[in-house]
Amino acid sequence: KVVSVNAELTTQEAANLLNVSRPHLVKLLEDGELPFLRTGKHRRVRLADLLQFKDTREQASAQAMGNLSRQAQELGVGYE
Repeated sequence: KVVSVNAELTTQEAANLLNVSRPHLVKLLEDGELPFLRTGKHRRVRLADLLQFKDTREQASAQAMGNLSRQAQELGVGYE
């Protein structure tokens, strides 16, 4: 499916793309971790902002996993 990066998503659509619950996504929005727009009483998330947030989160996760793996090897724990 081709969608413009300027597309605005509902909170449920954004939560589905991040594979999180809608309440968790709303908390991210309200905490300022992800920008959003208000359309009346509804929140909308720009697809471009969501994709950037997802990429940043995935990079941080990969870095943390690399750090844990390196620490495990240094401590000699794990599979041998």
